[in-house]
Amino acid sequence: MEEELDRIKPTHVIVAAGLTGRPNVDWCETHKQDTIRVNVIGTLNIADTCTKRGIHCMIYATGCIFEYDEAHKIGGVPFTEEDEPNFKASFYSLSKGMLDTLLKSYPHVLTLRIRMPISDDLSGRSFVTKIAQYHKVVDIPNSMSVLADLLPLSLAMSAAKMTGTYNFCNPKPISHNQVLASYKKHVDPHFEWNNFSVEEQAKLLAAGRSNNTLDTQKLEKAAKELGMPLPDVFTALDKAMACARHNLESSGQYPAGLPKKLGPGNKPVQ
Repeated sequence: MEEELDRIKPTHVIVAAGLTGRPNVDWCETHKQDTIRVNVIGTLNIADTCTKRGIHCMIYATGCIFEYDEAHKIGGVPFTEEDEPNFKASFYSLSKGMLDTLLKSYPHVLTLRIRMPISDDLSGRSFVTKIAQYHKVVDIPNSMSVLADLLPLSLAMSAAKMTGTYNFCNPKPISHNQVLASYKKHVDPHFEWNNFSVEEQAKLLAAGRSNNTLDTQKLEKAAKELGMPLPDVFTALDKAMACARHNLESSGQYPAGLPKKLGPGNKPVQ
């Protein structure tokens, strides 16, 4: 890596590497060394080698390192960039929380805390596509990141050589049911789903799942300074879902390209 940096001599490095596991973060519970090697050691190596060379380094990180608590209740005070990670119920989040804290020691690094990313192409890694495949979902307000708005903003922040940690989400929290309601309205009018409790969900998972609301005031200020749009999550999601429907129709993939419900073991239903 050092040889490549010295050969190319970049002004900026963008890090999108991270290990979440397949089919989901439960994988990290049984592959802890692999998770550490990528999510902690690997990313720190890049941040360290860039800092030694004075190269700006932007890292797409995660905000799934917090969970609602007595000081940060649902509908209450959100988590800021200065709060220490408090969610340790999954090894993935534990590794990412360690990284988040350590990256604050590197002055050339821009850390972007993404949460539950949503794309407008119904990618298999999009949060909407994931929960649309489940027969039951929990319904909890969360901060989320609509990529069509945030990716251009991230590049503008990198170009401006902004540094530090940012909660990289659209303003306002949104619940699972509200996300699926937008999906049903704009993409699949026949879509149906059911809810279950966090306790019922936990019986099906090897690791816990992070639920939180992140404060976006710092990001909103940065977007304004750069002259970049940052719509609230409801506006951004509706636009993304309308775009997803348009993309499927224009490519002749509607309705065949819609997410399919998963069967036992998270395998497609035949």
